[in-house]
Amino acid sequence: MKKSWLLFLTVLFLPLALTAKTTTIYHTSDVHGFFYPKNGQGGFAALAAVIKAGPASYMLLDSGDFANGTVETRNSKGLKGVQMMNHMSYDAATIGNHEFDFKGEGVAPLLANAQFAVLAANFFEASTGKYPPSVLPYKLFDENGVKVAVIGLANRTPTNPSKLYSYGKPLPALKKALKELESKQPDVVIVLVHDSLQDEKHGTQSYVKDIARKFGGQVHVVLGGHAHNIFQNKYIGGTLFVESGTALQNVSRITVETDDKTGKFVSAKSELIPLVVAQTGEDAEVKAYADSLREPGVDEVLGEAAQTLSRQAQADRQDAPLNDWIADLIREYAGTQIAIHNNGGTRVDMEKGPVTKRDLIDIHPFDNTVTLVTVDGKFLKKFVKKSFAPNSLFSYSGMTVTYTKNKKGKIKDIEIFVDGQPVQNRRKYTLATNTYIANGGSEGWMFKHISAKDKKPLGSKTIRDLMEDALRKGPAVAPETGRIYQR
Repeated sequence: MKKSWLLFLTVLFLPLALTAKTTTIYHTSDVHGFFYPKNGQGGFAALAAVIKAGPASYMLLDSGDFANGTVETRNSKGLKGVQMMNHMSYDAATIGNHEFDFKGEGVAPLLANAQFAVLAANFFEASTGKYPPSVLPYKLFDENGVKVAVIGLANRTPTNPSKLYSYGKPLPALKKALKELESKQPDVVIVLVHDSLQDEKHGTQSYVKDIARKFGGQVHVVLGGHAHNIFQNKYIGGTLFVESGTALQNVSRITVETDDKTGKFVSAKSELIPLVVAQTGEDAEVKAYADSLREPGVDEVLGEAAQTLSRQAQADRQDAPLNDWIADLIREYAGTQIAIHNNGGTRVDMEKGPVTKRDLIDIHPFDNTVTLVTVDGKFLKKFVKKSFAPNSLFSYSGMTVTYTKNKKGKIKDIEIFVDGQPVQNRRKYTLATNTYIANGGSEGWMFKHISAKDKKPLGSKTIRDLMEDALRKGPAVAPETGRIYQR
């Protein structure tokens, strides 16, 4: 009897299954020039192997920050990042904040060389108010008869603000794009955005969740980035949100089902595929092309790490060994009471063993020098408090921070000590930090309120130079953590 019912149900639902059409989408974000595997994971050759093992028809999309992060992208001002994406036949990408690492003048060559669609509905030329050449607000793709609309939303906090470009608010820009697409009647609508559903990294409130709240039913999938988070099968209403991490360690595969007869959207789901080379293999042709882009002269061994210096905080301590080590180097170089290092500037761990120039560029790809800043205790207290989001965005040398948490997990009762003494509101303190933070970049926005007379550039050495000097003196040893901890 049970077998008869099972047979009946199978026959009943078989026509429904046959009428469904599947569209496969691969998503990356915040690749930052990591073309090659690191510790056996990642790289475009592994990504190509995964794609080739999947359906013959697919889309490949990226949420931005492809222009800088390794020596290859830095030395080519982002062009090798674009070339690699061209070779992989990306369909579309949006614009991240690090596409501006080479200033506003460096953006146009990236756009001009992209053979994929650069989508940014809220990104304009300041002089004309129009979209820059090679930029579109959206593009409609035909994937085996399924009309897929992809809309892009650029990040509005470029690493180097430029007067050449301006930004519109993302949600009104999205509304306008959706209105224009109505007449084209897309079956599936995807939003590519260089912002995160949950952005603790930058201490900002995200608007991304409002895409579902305001445009539920119109937007089916949102592919995000910027905060280097990983989200899979996160739904708000009927909208799927996906984020794929950073450094091309993983790829997300999104499967969209549409009704074969009506073309209407049915469902979407995602899965994270770790690009572990031992499991995925590497595509030989893509590997050869990626290797042809390698920068010479950067694999010289500078020294060694006595142990792995992690950039990740653990347990009840919010500081990590690698970030503390960098902060200590800055304070020693500057001779200040305090050094502040933004954790977001540390991109990867320092692995135990030989350390090369390439490794240091991977760790800190920015050419930031050091700035000496004079502040009072009142500023320090406010700065530290604002820097919990809820995890600390900064690491400190010469300063200890303790706190408690309430029942809801909110940080309170912050206490700050310099040289073992509580910080005093009116007392002046000298601190050193990198030029990007000192000038008010991103999470360092509070430094915009510090007078120029209280800021002094300190020599030409970059943060990377300080790390290189230290390695040449002897092995890097992880400092003891506990500079930011819960009481």
